[in-house]
Amino acid sequence: MQGQNFINGMWRDGVAQIANINPSDTSDVIGHFAQASHEDLTESLAAARRAQAEWWAMGIEARHNVLMAIGTEMMARADELGEMISREEGKPRAEGRGEAYRAGQFFTYFAAEALRNQGDHAESVRGGIEVDVRREPVGVVAIISPWNFPIATPAWKIAPALAFGNAVIWKPANLTPASAVMLTEIIARQNIPKGLFNLVMGAGGTIGQALVESAAVDAISFTGSVPVGRAIAASAIPNMTKLQMEMGSKNPMLVMEDCDLDLAVAHSVNAAFGGTGQKCTAASRLIVHEKIHDAFVEKLVAATNKLVVGPALDSATQIGPVVSEAQLKSNLDYIALGQSEGAELLCGGTRAEADTTGYFMRPAVFAKTRNDMRINREEMFAPITSVIKVGSYAEGLDVANDSEFGLTAGIMTKSLARAAHFRAHMRAGCVMVNLPTAGTDYHVPFGGRGASSYGPREQGRYAAEFYTTVKTSYLGVTGDLE
Repeated sequence: MQGQNFINGMWRDGVAQIANINPSDTSDVIGHFAQASHEDLTESLAAARRAQAEWWAMGIEARHNVLMAIGTEMMARADELGEMISREEGKPRAEGRGEAYRAGQFFTYFAAEALRNQGDHAESVRGGIEVDVRREPVGVVAIISPWNFPIATPAWKIAPALAFGNAVIWKPANLTPASAVMLTEIIARQNIPKGLFNLVMGAGGTIGQALVESAAVDAISFTGSVPVGRAIAASAIPNMTKLQMEMGSKNPMLVMEDCDLDLAVAHSVNAAFGGTGQKCTAASRLIVHEKIHDAFVEKLVAATNKLVVGPALDSATQIGPVVSEAQLKSNLDYIALGQSEGAELLCGGTRAEADTTGYFMRPAVFAKTRNDMRINREEMFAPITSVIKVGSYAEGLDVANDSEFGLTAGIMTKSLARAAHFRAHMRAGCVMVNLPTAGTDYHVPFGGRGASSYGPREQGRYAAEFYTTVKTSYLGVTGDLE
């Protein structure tokens, strides 16, 4: 596969190419993908500015029809798209297909939102004046997306951007360019103005940096690490660019003594190791009441050891490879760090063997950990979870809230009182009761607190807060009626 950039309505080669390697089988080169030049970026920004005005003028039904067509095709091709996601990112085939289908649902949802972009009428405090409030597009939106959800995360940014009348410059992660090209091919076939949607592939330190520094960008939506997010904010603020950023996490799952123990174990395994732990919503801190601690840990380790690690497209695989050699090294470094801090490694934490040469790792469980250990403070983005023993619900809640992050959090309990208290007092953007910390719906807001998020929420009707700007109009209605 040869992947090109899509700039000003045309597919183009770049100034260089990168190889896309299958993390399940490093002998499999998926293709070579173009890297954009600064001139490519400059042209895409100018084209986007021209196209945005034309797109807005086409009206809400045109936008609805385009987004509906994109989403419908994505859902119909979920098997094909999902296989590519699994092949280049490493998540098991079922997860890849699920991601592709859900990404299509984002487009069909926001197709409907395009028709519901309604304003408000208000009475003025002054006589003879009417007031109307409406939402208009923010303009040219830069989207910088991560590798762990190479189609879903871009979809929940691109879909509302287009629905509300904006133009898009998309810079995907260089680790997953094939998914980006496939999604762009679907979008490019639609009835949209030339230059409205641009795919600009390249390294974050070059093309990404030039994009966020550009005064031609009106808004930036970013998902990635905290250090990169802070750097983007520093680069964008001189231009007063609007920002929306979803960054790191250290999500807690409280497991209380009154819970359904088997359900708690199942949800903890799901949340900690789904997607090979490479999720911003993964449960990396399991905070367990001392009365059930030993029984929970025993069942957790047994369930973790049963997980099948292997190539992403193997039907038996439950845990695919991590995304790259660098990520695997980082994961193994955290295993060594945890042990040096005094944590007890109960299972996993080593490279796993498979029929192919890939970046396979056995999921790991640490016990006897403290919340002040680095493995419980830093986002690892790995199939690693830590158990922290607590003596009460109150202590567990304090530990859960003792973090710079606040994206998702969960509790396993049969107590309605505890569940209600947790929902009210857990400092996180998304709170789950008797559910995994991972897994959110596309029609409701998503985002966190603290270092996890900055700016307006993503998804659902709350997306309008970022992708539109509000205009208040005053109309004087005095004058003769005859």
